[in-house]
Amino acid sequence: MDVEVGARGAGWVPGDACTLPTAERPLRQAEFSDLFRSVREVDWVGATRLRLVLDETGGIEGWARDLTARESECCSFFDFDVSSDGGRVVVDVRVPESRVDVLDGLAAQVG
Repeated sequence: MDVEVGARGAGWVPGDACTLPTAERPLRQAEFSDLFRSVREVDWVGATRLRLVLDETGGIEGWARDLTARESECCSFFDFDVSSDGGRVVVDVRVPESRVDVLDGLAAQVG
């Protein structure tokens, strides 16, 4: 999914829902793109919840915690939960029903 970052916040987030300064949005999108390279599974747990399973290499858990915490600050509708489980990192992403399109966009970025 190719989306112009200025119009869509972090690539999948509508610009009006993102409080991150416009100049920082491409950097945030690049950080997520880098994190998404470690994803080995993507599972829909429900209509408003997506689970990303990442390989635990090179401090991915700490990086995922830091990045998702910063994303929650600018896009408060995101609810991220990061946990580790036997050599993998699990990132659960939840959004309200009114923001399912954002979760769809995030899943497309990962896919």
